[in-house]
Amino acid sequence: LNGYGRDTNPELEKQEMINFPQASSCGTETAVSVPCMFSGMPRKKYDADLAHHQEGLLDVLAHAGVNLLWRDNDGGCKGACNRIPHTDMTQWKLDQFCKDKSCIDDVNLYRLNETLDGLKQDTVLVIHLMGSHGPAYYQRYPEQYRKFTPTCDTNQIQDCDHQALMNTYDNTILYTDSVVSKTIDALKARQATMNTALVYLSDHGESLGENGLYLHGTPYMLAPSQQTHIPFMFWLSQDYKKNFGVDAQCLRNQAAKEAVSQDNLFSTVLGMMNIRTSVYQPQMDLLTACRRT
Repeated sequence: LNGYGRDTNPELEKQEMINFPQASSCGTETAVSVPCMFSGMPRKKYDADLAHHQEGLLDVLAHAGVNLLWRDNDGGCKGACNRIPHTDMTQWKLDQFCKDKSCIDDVNLYRLNETLDGLKQDTVLVIHLMGSHGPAYYQRYPEQYRKFTPTCDTNQIQDCDHQALMNTYDNTILYTDSVVSKTIDALKARQATMNTALVYLSDHGESLGENGLYLHGTPYMLAPSQQTHIPFMFWLSQDYKKNFGVDAQCLRNQAAKEAVSQDNLFSTVLGMMNIRTSVYQPQMDLLTACRRT
């Protein structure tokens, strides 16, 4: 989707994704980026203490009567979901997905169909994936997704051959592609009765040995693009596009040339849910220019 030479997203290529290739994160680690993207504060003015004590995107949605759910497989929401129903899926002890206190991301899809079928009102479901989080990349995907070999099957990634490390990381992307695509399929199956849409973005990137750097968490001013450049994409059902007046081709054209960031998430989600509030900023809503009313 972003021009990479390897076929690491065969499933999402079939899903009519709207992809923003020039997207950047708020931070270089989960503990910064997750609360930041839900806070409504832009990266340059982000204050972690203030974010912890003021209401964010999920609170605004709750006040508007939206049903909220958070499923987590990456060590918690770092405060972003504290006031809404949330579930740590690793605590369900699902042996088919979990081993040695680590779960693959299919755990977040466990009983998802039943959850979707039980919805009675407008809902935002946040699925926090483990994704490609290091250093144990080899534990992030099941054996059938070990397509690129040889792999780096250790936490001591600095001791691995660079190509083996790249192979392992690419396998994590291949698996995430499947998880996100299965989520879209679940939404597609219900688009006759629901206006469904999905937003996918990462909280940060990852260094794989470039210039001697590994993992993430480098101070933002010094961080290489590998840690701040993120995927950011949308899937919109046919009924969603029709009922909310979204011109998908307009959005694709915009996405191809526009630099965006996690700063856009707050108002974009409010706009997608058709919630008008004083904290909504239409100029930060990525769909504003492509709505036909």
